[in-house]
Amino acid sequence: MKRLLLIVLLHLSLFFLVFAYQAQAEEDHWEVSEYENQSYALVSGEIQSTDKFSFVLSPEDQCIKVSAMFSFFTWQDPGDFDQLVGRKVPIKLNNIETTAEVLTTFPYKEGLKVVFYFGTFPLKEYIYTMYKFYEQEGLYQIQIVDGLNFVASKYFDITENNWKLDNLIPSMNDAFEICKTIEDKNV
Repeated sequence: MKRLLLIVLLHLSLFFLVFAYQAQAEEDHWEVSEYENQSYALVSGEIQSTDKFSFVLSPEDQCIKVSAMFSFFTWQDPGDFDQLVGRKVPIKLNNIETTAEVLTTFPYKEGLKVVFYFGTFPLKEYIYTMYKFYEQEGLYQIQIVDGLNFVASKYFDITENNWKLDNLIPSMNDAFEICKTIEDKNV
């Protein structure tokens, strides 16, 4: 099961490659679409628009689970980014200390794109909780911070970004409908 999840997640990270070369998004622009038999909703960052926050749904989970991922662009390349893949990196979500797993890295423009995986959660509960959190805080910010044997500035020149989640629920509804359409085609 873990191997299947890893394979799916690696495929999901590929969609970051597909959309990495698009023009910079508007401030609150959401993209909802389908990629490799999965649907997703993603939004661009406010500080760096190339940083994306993505929510992925899979018909294999009957479209009722969501995988949350985000990416950070960096000009830094200390030469050992590969050692971070699979490692949990310390972050602050607003002011809450937590971690996110580095899923993959890949060259982007003249720097690197680093894709982080938050986890896979029950869709309705996660999206509702996330939206209420955003609504109460007025902000959804991730900051990559220093931790045990990890210095954020070694890997990232810009260590924080914000995402506007005002359209999270309608975007996820659209992604859910796309996922159900994929599921119906596969039956």
